[in-house]
Amino acid sequence: MNTLMMILLQAAPTPEQIEAKRDSIRAGAKMMIETAKSDPETFWQEVGTATLHFGIKVLVALLIFVIGILLIRWIQHLLKKAFERRKTEPTIASFVSSFVSISLTVLIIIISVGTLGVNTTSLAALLAAGGMAIGMALSGTVQNFSGGLMILAFKPFKAGDLIEAQGTLGTVIEVNITATKVLTPDNRVVILPNGALSNGTINNYNGRPLRRIEWTVSVSYGVDAKACKDAILAIVNSDPRVLQEDTNMTKLYKELQIQNYQLSTVNYKMDAIPAPFVALKSLNSNDITFVVRAWVRAADYWGVFFDLQERFYTELPPQGFTFAYPHVDVTMLNQ
Repeated sequence: MNTLMMILLQAAPTPEQIEAKRDSIRAGAKMMIETAKSDPETFWQEVGTATLHFGIKVLVALLIFVIGILLIRWIQHLLKKAFERRKTEPTIASFVSSFVSISLTVLIIIISVGTLGVNTTSLAALLAAGGMAIGMALSGTVQNFSGGLMILAFKPFKAGDLIEAQGTLGTVIEVNITATKVLTPDNRVVILPNGALSNGTINNYNGRPLRRIEWTVSVSYGVDAKACKDAILAIVNSDPRVLQEDTNMTKLYKELQIQNYQLSTVNYKMDAIPAPFVALKSLNSNDITFVVRAWVRAADYWGVFFDLQERFYTELPPQGFTFAYPHVDVTMLNQ
């Protein structure tokens, strides 16, 4: 704030300077009146010469302004072509184009005004001070703006991705320069400021084309562990959406259009799909727990998860693999 006040004080003329300019104007006006009275012919010659010089300056200033506007349009056209070739995010392209256009327009106006003989130093100082004042007043917006640039540049997610961030889970429906709109599963629209979003943890569930599902299946003590594992594995392998170890990875990645995913440049492709896996995970107080893992396409994740979860519940008990429940064994002793 102190810096801003110093800039404003430096830009504003002092009372002595204002009074000196007034005296100069009075003296010039008095001299013009005396000249007009004493030598009208010379007076009007000087007026004509001054008018001609000023008119030339106006024409030059207008010429500079028109050429500058045409140059700005040409630069915008070049930027548009460059953004289209690089397939730049539309929001970034629009912002950069607008920023360049506004900045160059202000510069051309200052140059044009300077051509007329107007001192542009004070004008530039006032513009700088005004820009600083606006920036300080909108510090939160500037932070969100910077965060939006980071998100649009590094692309941790895109529209259509399911993300979890800032305590919100939902599908991204819009990413703009200051905020991100997320549609929650219960059909609410949550607007997340980009400043906090870019500095926090973002869990992108659609960031990779393939995902691993994990289930835990608990059954009663006394079951045949190997037979139970085989039964669970048979259920998993019977679902065509579950990927197997002999999957053709080249064909799979081509089908998934891998370039559409948010992929890092380090180890983002899998050489092969691990086979579906079942193992005895833990021995609990009332049951034993198997862990089940399988790989699927990201789009199939929830469908496979819920469908196989239901199949475990309905198909395992008829085969003799009953689910445990909390219980207490009581032994009665006859005295």
